[in-house]
Amino acid sequence: MNEQSESFISHLVELRDRLLRAVAAVVIVFICLMPWAADIYDLLARPLMIALPEGTKMIATGVVTPFFVPVKVTMMVAFLVALPVVLYQAWAFVAPGLYAHEKRFGLPLIVAGTALFIAGMAFCYFFVFGVVFHFIAEFAPKSITPAPDIEQYLSFVLTMFAAFGVTFEVPVVVIVLVRFGLVSIEKLKEARPYVIVGAFVVAAVVTPPDVVSQLMLAIPLCLLYELGIILARFTGTSSRSEATDAAG
Repeated sequence: MNEQSESFISHLVELRDRLLRAVAAVVIVFICLMPWAADIYDLLARPLMIALPEGTKMIATGVVTPFFVPVKVTMMVAFLVALPVVLYQAWAFVAPGLYAHEKRFGLPLIVAGTALFIAGMAFCYFFVFGVVFHFIAEFAPKSITPAPDIEQYLSFVLTMFAAFGVTFEVPVVVIVLVRFGLVSIEKLKEARPYVIVGAFVVAAVVTPPDVVSQLMLAIPLCLLYELGIILARFTGTSSRSEATDAAG
């Protein structure tokens, strides 16, 4: 019992240390980026500002909103910059308890999942925002003057980033399901019509009520599902003998 208690406490201490290092990395990057918080928000707002009529500016309805919104954006950027350190600390904590084959599969999976999430955000920022904002600006009546609120814009951006980031995780999810034998490739192919319908339902829920943004989320989701099926062919399924050999 004493050995188990000591082992449990040592794991808690290690977890605390790993969390502190991860938080410290984010805080250090955040402090370094704070002098450019306003510029970072301007960069985030650039796709919308390009689509709006020349001379149009965003508004802030709250007293402290002009300060806190750029700070929130800077914190988000700091987390993304420090993400390799955060993931390394998480991996260093769980890796000692994994089998050898789990380590070989787990580390590439984490790296790929992170890269795909960031790729989804980049796709949204560089491609989707420009098309969607331009479509909305063209569709809006000429009798109104758009004045977007910076806090509402941040909420919209975060929702879209999360939607496209999660969407780009579809290949990883498909590979994991096949790898651990939870579903076969044949079943995934049979589920293709349901996935297509589900993709458009999800797109209709999480994106603005316009056809353009819905298509730009639903179509990549379907394509990434197909990509996951293709890649899953090369991973195979894990077996009991593999786990036994790795444990030995």
